[in-house]
Amino acid sequence: MIDRAQLQLLCDIAIAAGREVMDVYGTEFSHVQKDDNSPLTEADLRADKVICDGLARAFPGVFVLSEESSPKAIGSHDRFFLVDPLDGTKEFLKRNDEFTVNIALVEDGVPVAGVVVAPALNELYFAAQGQGAWKIAEGSPPIELNTKAPRENAAVRVIGSRSHGGEELSRWLSCLSVEHSFVAAGSSLKFCRIAEGAADVYPRMGPTSQWDTAAAQAVLECAGGAVLDPQGRDLRYGLSRPILNPNFIALADRGMKVPPLNFG
Repeated sequence: MIDRAQLQLLCDIAIAAGREVMDVYGTEFSHVQKDDNSPLTEADLRADKVICDGLARAFPGVFVLSEESSPKAIGSHDRFFLVDPLDGTKEFLKRNDEFTVNIALVEDGVPVAGVVVAPALNELYFAAQGQGAWKIAEGSPPIELNTKAPRENAAVRVIGSRSHGGEELSRWLSCLSVEHSFVAAGSSLKFCRIAEGAADVYPRMGPTSQWDTAAAQAVLECAGGAVLDPQGRDLRYGLSRPILNPNFIALADRGMKVPPLNFG
């Protein structure tokens, strides 16, 4: 586990990376396509360097798995960082401000601490087991986050991706037994919106990687929510696991009655 001072260090590193992202955001930047056809910008690389250098100084010896720069892991690492230096690069390219910097600490498969910075929105979310989940918006004091399940038979507020979804999501929504509203959001902000009480459920049918979700999952779980795989188990992480997550559903409360992810 990490203490409050160490959690603050993670926040400081993520904020510094966010400044690098915004320096690029304010320019006429370009991008290239990676081997998996996802976009890569100078902002990804600059934020990655800030994070990896900062973690190496603050947490020497702890392995870092980053989307952009990680070496191959040698041996077992029950404790490691998962980093996405710019989550939502497509949102970054669209200039809709809904992109984040994600840093998570994983221990024995569990995201025990996480920091999510949305630099264009001036929002910071941070959490650690035993310390709760918090949000700081520009000009406001820290707010502790605590999720609440919707009342029985109340309309459910569903949040989903701006860039993914499609037929599977439409089918899932059609199986809801109560009225619902739907709002789209980019990057890991979907988890954070549930953590702060702005949404109730985020069903994800489609590819995500471990670094996309771990930090925001830590925020949501420390606020009282849950992130479950298709078998109803907590979504877990590890260097020996596939880098791609299974489908999952993020909930304000694990007791919420929602349709399964895999149905006929």
